[in-house]
Amino acid sequence: MNEETIIDKRIIAPFQRFVRIEGLGGILLFGATVLAIIWANSPWGDAYQNIWKYKIGLEGDNFHLVKPLILWVNDALMAIFFFLVGLEIKRELLIGELNSPRKAALPLFGAFGGMVIPVSLYFILNNNPAAESGWGIPMATDIAFALAVVKSVGKRAPLAMIVFLTAFAIIDDIGAVLVIALFYSEEIKVGLLLFSILPMATLALLGYLKFYSGTVWFILGATVWLLFLKAGIHPTIAGVLLAFTVPLTRRLSVKTYVDHLSLLVQKIKKTGDNDDNILTDKQIHYVNDLESWTDKLQSPLQQLEHRLHYWVAILILPVFALANAGVVFDVAVGIDWRLAMVISVSLFVGKFIGVPLFTIIGLRLKLTELPQGMNLHNVIGAGLIAGVGFTMAIFISNLAFTDPILTNSAKIGILIGSFVAGILGYLFMRFTGKASKSPPGSAPLAGSDEGKAG
Repeated sequence: MNEETIIDKRIIAPFQRFVRIEGLGGILLFGATVLAIIWANSPWGDAYQNIWKYKIGLEGDNFHLVKPLILWVNDALMAIFFFLVGLEIKRELLIGELNSPRKAALPLFGAFGGMVIPVSLYFILNNNPAAESGWGIPMATDIAFALAVVKSVGKRAPLAMIVFLTAFAIIDDIGAVLVIALFYSEEIKVGLLLFSILPMATLALLGYLKFYSGTVWFILGATVWLLFLKAGIHPTIAGVLLAFTVPLTRRLSVKTYVDHLSLLVQKIKKTGDNDDNILTDKQIHYVNDLESWTDKLQSPLQQLEHRLHYWVAILILPVFALANAGVVFDVAVGIDWRLAMVISVSLFVGKFIGVPLFTIIGLRLKLTELPQGMNLHNVIGAGLIAGVGFTMAIFISNLAFTDPILTNSAKIGILIGSFVAGILGYLFMRFTGKASKSPPGSAPLAGSDEGKAG
C-alpha cells in the first residue's frame, strides 16, 4: 500500500463515515420534526407543551440552576452539538478542506454568498420592527438534513460536490457561531467571564503540551460551560471554544503501534486458548494493554469526534427537533404569516442565489477552481440543497425572539423554506444530474452500490 493510498484512506474513509452517519441523522431529524408537529397539534398538545416547560435542576443555599426541560436541551445538549461543530472546524482548518487558502477558497466564496444574500433579503423583505432581530435565522445550512438529501440521489451527487457542500456548511456554522456570540448573547457579566479564562487557559495549555485526560477535561469543561451560562454568554459558545483545546496530534505513531501490536499478538498466542469462556489474568492484562495502545493511536480530537458523531446524530439533534419543532398551526394562537414567508424566502431563495452566484464570482476572478468531478450543475444543486437550514435556524430563532407568536411564525417559515429547498434540491439532482464516477484514487461513498461491490 503506497503513501498516496494511505493518505487517501485517511481522508476519504472518515468522511464517508461522516456522510453515512449524517444521512441517518437527517432521517431521524425529519422523523422527530414530523412527530413534534403532529403531537403539538393533536388533542395531547397541552401535554407536549407542559413536558418541555417542566423545571428540573439543582438548588442550594448559594447555588441555583433550575431550568425548564427545553432550556436544558437548548443550553446543555446543544452545547455538545456545538462542541462537535468546534471539533469539525478545528480538524478542517488544520488538516481538512479549509487548511489552506486555495482549498478553502471555493467553499468560502459559496458560504459567504450563502450568508450575505439571505441576510440581505431578510432586511429587504421584513417591514416589522419587532422582527428585526431575526436576521440571523436564514444564515446557516443544516448539514444533517442536507447530506440526507444528497445521499438520496446516489451517484448523481459526486464526492467533490458533497465535500464542497460540507465545507461551506461548516463555514456557515462558523458564521452562525460568531453571530450568536456577538449579537444574541444576554447582558454580559464580565467578572464571571474572566473567571472562565482560568479553566479555559488550563485546557489550552494541556492541549498545547499534548496531554489529554477525559476526566480532567470534563470537569474543567463543565466549569467553563456553567460560568458562560451565568455570565450571560450563550453556553453553546463554550462548547465551540472548548473544542479548540482538544489536541489533534496523535500520542503514538502507527509504526510504534504496529510493532507493539505484533509483539502483543505473539504474547497472546503463547497463553493458549481456554476451553471455558473466562480469560486468564495474563490474557486480560494483554487485552487491556491493547485497548490502551489503541486509544493512544487516535488523536483525542479524532476519537471524540468519532464517538460524538453517532450520539449527536441519533439522539441530541432528534431530541432538539422534538423539543423545538412543535409549532402550533392555530389561528387563535396567532401566526405572523408575513414573517414566516420572509424567513422561508430569505432561506430558500437567498441560498439558491447566494451560493452559486458567489461561487461563480470566485471562479471568474480566478481566485478559486472547481475540484475534479464537480461542475457548475453541482454548484447549483448545492445552492438549492443549502436552503435546508433547520437546526441552527431554529436555534437562532429561539434566541432572536421572546414573543411566542414571532418564535412560532419563524419556525413555520424555517420548516417551509427547508422543505421546499430539500424537495427542489432532490428533484434537480435526481432528474437533471448524471451518475458520477469516483475520481481516480478515491474510494466510493459508503453505502453506495459501488462501495458494496466485491
